[in-house]
Formats: sequence, C-alpha cells, structure tokens
Amino acid sequence: MTRFKPPDWNKPELREWIFALQKAIDSANEPIVLVAHSLSCLLVVHWAFHSSSKVAGAFLVAVPDPQRPSFPLAASSFLETPAKVLRFPSLIVASTNDPYGSIEYAARCAEHWNSRLVNIGAVGHINGSSNLGAWPEGKRLLKEFCEELGMNG
Repeated sequence: MTRFKPPDWNKPELREWIFALQKAIDSANEPIVLVAHSLSCLLVVHWAFHSSSKVAGAFLVAVPDPQRPSFPLAASSFLETPAKVLRFPSLIVASTNDPYGSIEYAARCAEHWNSRLVNIGAVGHINGSSNLGAWPEGKRLLKEFCEELGMNG
C-alpha cells in the first residue's frame, strides 16, 4: 500500500495534490486500485483527466459536494469537478446523512463517472466520527471490488 503525500494536508492545492498522487502512482510496481476518502475522491477524478497512467480502479468513499456550504474554503481549487466518464472502473460508497455530500450528489457523481454506487445508510461522513471502528463493511466492499477487477483484495 502506498499513500500519497501532498505538500500540505491543511492547505489543499489541486495541482500540488495531482502531482503528489501521480508520484505515488508512478512508484507502484503493479496495477493499483486507488482508495480515496472525501476531498481525495475529487482529486482522483481531476487526476484521471490530467494523466494517462493506468490504474485498475478507484474506490471512492464519501464524495463531498463542492457546492455545499460545508465544503472547506481552503479547498477552492477543487470546486470545478469533472462530470465525465472515468476511464477505469469505480465504486462510490456513500451515506444518507453525510454533512459534506448528499446521497443525491453521490448518485449524480456515479452517473457522470459511470461508477457503481453503494448506499451504506446513515453513517455520516464515513470517518472516525461515524463510530465504525475498523469498518468491516468497508473492508468487505473493497475486497469485493478488487475481486471484480480480477485483483486480490
């Protein structure tokens, strides 16, 4: 597992984050599945239209809606999210009461990106505050997604 390392987690700048993600992908020795949460989901979508690097798929958790009042001002470079079909398989995992992105927004993203959507109910932003612990359901969903891609989960 490789984790991308942007220059500053607290001051997200899209170009810098795309560069950091590309660097992490370039360091991989085998096909990879991108696993992203929240703002990093938008990063993956932006990256997909700036890079020709191959990835096996993307597992996107809690996609935030840049038009919601809760979207952080510091992430303004992420506001214009592409609404085009992704060139690789993707799965969006969403909650019905995420304060950063509605289930309806997740469904629109799934339609635009040709992603499969999994609604896991009312669990907030699917983070530490959601009290999901090690999140066995998420691990299962990721494993199943990887198996669908013909990879070991």
